[in-house]
Amino acid sequence: MDVNSAVKNQHPNNQVFDSIDVQPQGGSKCFDDDGRLKRTGTVWTASAHIIAAVIGSGVLSLAWATAQLGWIASPIIMLLFAFVTCYTSEILAACYLPGNYTYMDVVSANVGGFKVKLCGLVQFVIVFGVAVSFTIASSIRMANIQRSICFHKNGVEYQCPISSNPYMIAFGIIEIISSQILPSDQLGWISIVAAVMFPCYSSIELALGIAKIAEMGEIKGSLTGISISTMTLTQKLQGCCQALGVMAFAYGFFLVFPEIQATIPQAKTMKKASLVSIAVATLVYMFYGCIGFAVYGNTAPRNILTEFGFYEPYWLVDIADATLVIHLIGAFQVYCQPLFISVEKAAEKFPTSQIGIPILGRSRYKVNLFRLVWRTVFVIVATVVSMLLPFFIDIIGLLGALNFCLLTVYFPIEIYIKHKNIPKRSTHWVCLQILSAACLTISATAAAGSIAGFVDDLKSYKPFSSDY
Repeated sequence: MDVNSAVKNQHPNNQVFDSIDVQPQGGSKCFDDDGRLKRTGTVWTASAHIIAAVIGSGVLSLAWATAQLGWIASPIIMLLFAFVTCYTSEILAACYLPGNYTYMDVVSANVGGFKVKLCGLVQFVIVFGVAVSFTIASSIRMANIQRSICFHKNGVEYQCPISSNPYMIAFGIIEIISSQILPSDQLGWISIVAAVMFPCYSSIELALGIAKIAEMGEIKGSLTGISISTMTLTQKLQGCCQALGVMAFAYGFFLVFPEIQATIPQAKTMKKASLVSIAVATLVYMFYGCIGFAVYGNTAPRNILTEFGFYEPYWLVDIADATLVIHLIGAFQVYCQPLFISVEKAAEKFPTSQIGIPILGRSRYKVNLFRLVWRTVFVIVATVVSMLLPFFIDIIGLLGALNFCLLTVYFPIEIYIKHKNIPKRSTHWVCLQILSAACLTISATAAAGSIAGFVDDLKSYKPFSSDY
């Protein structure tokens, strides 16, 4: 079977970031070797995709994470995460093969066996967890808008109790509709919109943080973070472990790495895009974490700027909240579409039907029945879980640990070793295994802290009680 036939049979039209959907047609001036339209992506478009995926809800808790670790350890650990992510993105980019449009494709083509199933399971868990975390983060920001307006009208002494549950439901409805009407092969513009939203909310929030520091005339926080004089040693260790997971989550874009690389012509372009976007993300994370820590010190909230929005200028922070919500709406689709497509491809062998949904009482939008049910159920379940367990820090800590250990480090290293035929027990092989083992230890530590956090939060939590 030739390459074009293989691509047509195994990977028909599943590239998430293509702008035009075509059937593979063989090599020519207009088509690549895998039969798809020539890849026209650049360093900047690929960087926009990565920024849309990596920067979002993760920034909300970086000030809290910095408070756990302090002024010394926090920047060092963040830089180490950035360095490891840069390195593994570079080696994964070097292993790209035509026809590998998803992470599971890359794992299957290079290592195969049980690891493909493990990769699929991990992807599903992470995508579902990301969907839950985006729902929680968006509801917090939407509730923040309502509460800031309430304080503006009634004064800061007024309680303004607000439940985030209605906003979770609203976010879920938006994602149900978006998942049905957005073409899976035309999500590139969503990444661009999300990337445009990023400088809007980040610049506003960073400027407010700097203004708050100037107003106070001091920089809060300590070199080692929260002192054990204010908590037990166990609580301090648990906080530090959770902080590792939060920081790891902030670099979790490998889930859509192959889809992004499939839009650009050369591996070196992807390497440059990864370097640019990770550098930008790290700079933003440093500012968020450090400025938030400088403003709040050891009392940094779990979600940054839940204080700034309650005072003047309330409208400016509301703009920042609204733009972040728009970012998360788009990022939800960017993350979930590969999973949607994979499940629907697996279900193609079963007969299904199409139904027509009337639009404005006239034209009818045709949709696959399985797609309608599957995507709707996925979003509904994610929304219900968000309302049932709105533990943002614990969720992103676990996701960060799982994603960093397997998708960011373990699989790229295993793929690279197999792809480059690196001899077992050679110096290069040993160094790669040491890196993998070290990152596994860090991830296990972060996961343990997040699990302990879940246990503590469940002790005093009533299901579906999410007053903000």
